[in-house]
Amino acid sequence: MGEARFKIRKKKLGTYPYLSVVLSITLALFVIGVFGALIIYSKELERIVRENVKIQVYLNSQVSDTQRIQLERGLAAKPYVAEGKESILFVSKEQAAKVFIEETGENFKNFLGENPLKDAYLVRIRDDYHDGESLKKIKTEIEQIGGVFQVHYIENVISSINQNITKIGLVLMSLVMLLLVVVMLLINNTLRLALFSQRFLIRSMQLVGARSWFIQKPFLFRAALHGFVAGLLACGLLAAMLSFATQRVEDLTLIQNTNRLILLLIFLIVLGMLVAFLSTYRAVRKYLKLSLDELY
Repeated sequence: MGEARFKIRKKKLGTYPYLSVVLSITLALFVIGVFGALIIYSKELERIVRENVKIQVYLNSQVSDTQRIQLERGLAAKPYVAEGKESILFVSKEQAAKVFIEETGENFKNFLGENPLKDAYLVRIRDDYHDGESLKKIKTEIEQIGGVFQVHYIENVISSINQNITKIGLVLMSLVMLLLVVVMLLINNTLRLALFSQRFLIRSMQLVGARSWFIQKPFLFRAALHGFVAGLLACGLLAAMLSFATQRVEDLTLIQNTNRLILLLIFLIVLGMLVAFLSTYRAVRKYLKLSLDELY
């Protein structure tokens, strides 16, 4: 009968079952990333919707080209008019008639004998002037300009847009803040449980005279490394999900902000490292302060 040989694997300071820790942090960060991406897409959608909010400035029939150009320059100088080449668009009555005929299939010129439509400017208003009171003041001011026949905008639609965007933003931000708290608690508890198996090794190092920082250093280094790996995995999962969603729904590319998404991925990596580092620091400090009886 041969002698049984047993190999005793020594525990190394700072080691613990890291696989479950990395997976837990990865899943938590991935959930945060999904909601972060939703906020980014909603903000881009809000920007596009607001850019398409325009007021219609109809001109008098007798306005000359010179007066019209002066009027356009006057509008461009207004503080509430958005900047950019397409912030003020001129639509002649001929263009408006052509669009109307194409959309309805009815040629009103045949029974009216003339084009009753008027030349108009489509003016894009800055975001901070989209509230009802500001738009009413803008309408009154522009209608007093010489050569302007009427100013029109869809008041109910703009009011509805403002209300819905505010509600969606508050709901998403509340969910993200709640998720951040839950994720931090989850990662903290996961690391504390993982380090529980190391409590006697920590005490042994104390008994042989090791300083607190010497004991903490390997735990903190590994925690930051695991947080970094978890962040990379979460970023990979999120990027794969967004790529799949974009392939299935091509219109998502219209509201995709690449720069903000890159910042979100960087944030996930930093968050994973930071939360893992701080949670490990607190857990190790706790075990350093426990008495021998409390360790059991």
